[in-house]
Amino acid sequence: MSKFRELFSPRDMSQGPPWKRIAEFAFPLLIGNFAQQLYNTVDAVVVGNSKWGYTALASVGNASPVLNLLLALFVGLATGAGILVAQHFGARNSEALARTVGNCITMAAIATGFIMLVGPLITGPLLRAVGTLDSMYEGCRAYLNIFFYGIAGFFFYNIFAGILRGLGDSFSALLYLMITASMNIVLDLAFVEKMGVAGVALATVIAQMISAVLCLRKILSLKQVFRLHWSDLRLSKVHIGRVISLGVPSGLTQAIFSCAMLVVQRLINSFDDEMFVACNVMVMRVDGYAMLPNFSFGQAMSTFAGQNIGARRLDRLKDGTRQGLLMSVGTSLVLTPAVLLAGPMLMRLFTPEQALIDLSMQMMFILAAGYIAMSVTQVLQGVMRGAGDTLTPMWIGLCTAVVLRLPLAYALVAWMKNRGATLLSQEKMVFLSLLVNWLLGMCITIVLFKLGRWKRKLPKESE
Repeated sequence: MSKFRELFSPRDMSQGPPWKRIAEFAFPLLIGNFAQQLYNTVDAVVVGNSKWGYTALASVGNASPVLNLLLALFVGLATGAGILVAQHFGARNSEALARTVGNCITMAAIATGFIMLVGPLITGPLLRAVGTLDSMYEGCRAYLNIFFYGIAGFFFYNIFAGILRGLGDSFSALLYLMITASMNIVLDLAFVEKMGVAGVALATVIAQMISAVLCLRKILSLKQVFRLHWSDLRLSKVHIGRVISLGVPSGLTQAIFSCAMLVVQRLINSFDDEMFVACNVMVMRVDGYAMLPNFSFGQAMSTFAGQNIGARRLDRLKDGTRQGLLMSVGTSLVLTPAVLLAGPMLMRLFTPEQALIDLSMQMMFILAAGYIAMSVTQVLQGVMRGAGDTLTPMWIGLCTAVVLRLPLAYALVAWMKNRGATLLSQEKMVFLSLLVNWLLGMCITIVLFKLGRWKRKLPKESE
């Protein structure tokens, strides 16, 4: 029983072998991210196999860049919260920990109100701006409006999960997410036949609200770590400023990436090919599973670096980074071929259309090498963020997603079109530009990590 209880306890990553602490944190997180990915996958599988067909599947995918754009900056708050919580927990500063958690809750409430008001107002114009096909427009709009009206669950779950990860507890958020992911499947099946893509959104909103409530209950029970009082909810310039300074660069990175994806989505829609739009949705859903170890180890390294910096255990960073890299790359080397081998079977979950399955697999093989590259990128950027340097990853994202990928995608498609290439060859260029983006991002990250701007954020030995 004591061993089981330990799984749900905050974990001190400044003690013990680095690889073991990272693995204990990362692998539950890997399963948790798998459950999170199930939200999107199940939505797509259910709607793609419903009477609405792959037009509805394409509608869900077409809505994603708009959704990600409006949520990106606020999701960055969860990143900032996790980093700051990890540092305060490592330093054993329970008072600062309570104030940080309280301020994050208040900021999440403000963000929720803002998105509930603004989101539905700009949904239509944004969908038109990305060239959404008429056959998908109403479905996309209904999906987004329901999601924005019920956005509280999404915001609070991400904030609370970030806090739990900062405390070294990746297991609790995993358990709650698996419970609600199962509920999401049942609700999807119950709602989709009558409501279409709007039913998928409603199911997700309900499930996310329940997961947020479960996470809050867990946080309030951690009285041995810190005690949350009503006064901690009062906004403090110091705590807000610190969370924002750490979180906004990460959120801005996601916002920049989402803006880039809107422009890429417009390029995808310009082919006037519903099957290619649906293919993009399927590839991105399966792609999410290949990316799981990368993001999981990246988050684990942020917490590892944050706690050790807070505890002044800077001697552990070098070994921890090397061991984290080996585990991340090794996991990715095993998982990527497995995803590719199982790809046709996975794609068949979304649609019975063999032509669509074949098209999607061609695009997956183009991206394959990029998953290994991203395992390196995420670990190194995770250490940077844990050290408090969230600006460097932001600039890398800006350089690769906007300066490189956007012009490259449009240029490659135009080049193939001028050569008289087939429509398929033109469509492949969209994914080739993404692969180049990932590979270059890895190279830039390695160089900047070695240059060590992030090390300037580390406390001096005398502090």
